Amino acid sequence: MKASVIINTYNRPLYLSRVIRGYLSQSVPPHEIIIADDGSTVETAALVNYFQEKAPVRIMHVWHEDKGFRLAKIRNRAIAAATGDYIIISDDDTIPSPYMVQDHEAHAEQGCFIQGHRVLLKEEVSKDFTFERIVFSNLLKLAVTGKIGNFKNALRPPFPVIVKSRKRSGIRGCNMSFFRKDLLAVNGFNEDFEGWGSEDFELVERLYKYGLFQKNLQFRAVCFHLYHPEYSRDNRQKNIELFKETIAANGFYLKNGLDKYIEENRAGQKGLTLV
Repeated sequence: MKASVIINTYNRPLYLSRVIRGYLSQSVPPHEIIIADDGSTVETAALVNYFQEKAPVRIMHVWHEDKGFRLAKIRNRAIAAATGDYIIISDDDTIPSPYMVQDHEAHAEQGCFIQGHRVLLKEEVSKDFTFERIVFSNLLKLAVTGKIGNFKNALRPPFPVIVKSRKRSGIRGCNMSFFRKDLLAVNGFNEDFEGWGSEDFELVERLYKYGLFQKNLQFRAVCFHLYHPEYSRDNRQKNIELFKETIAANGFYLKNGLDKYIEENRAGQKGLTLV
């Protein structure tokens, strides 16, 4: 199995650097890391270039022009550019646990996608929290002092709790994994979604219609969410209505998805910036 880690980002180089360092310090390294950049400025490009020169794995920078919050679109571009057969999606504000890639790979199963969990870090902790601080004694201290939420997710007992379902709740696009062929089968994320919210729920709904199950991992595949102000919710209601349309529809393959980038790649990377 070759796991491609896709980290979406937008003008958050300090956080992004911590996340990349986390993925470069895994118990099992990823096949490649792809930065899905929703139009960041040159600071992010410089950061990615720095890691490209030093990293033992390939790092790609997939960028498009800043035309607002277009997470679905840039993730599709990254999926199209990926060379791994397994895709782990992450955010630039979620530092992975040391076993993140190992856990996703170990529990990958045909006919399923994986939903991981997160530990929430409060603002005062997030300022200087790094991969090196993911140590149980430190996390316990933070939990006792009320500086992190969902502490139970940081526990790693001998056996995980695994639940397969097709439920619509608890979807977190910051920590999921899929066989790439399954994402291609449903044509990836729906690019009609612009602005924050629901694009991950909509993708999951179509994966269910395609026949997949959600494999929810408790006590494995954990990430640590760095605090940041909430995104604008201006498009929230529109996105909810799009999600409802998918629920009501019969099909799983959408028109406005990633297939166009597959064709662009075949034509020589047109429309992609691979720094």
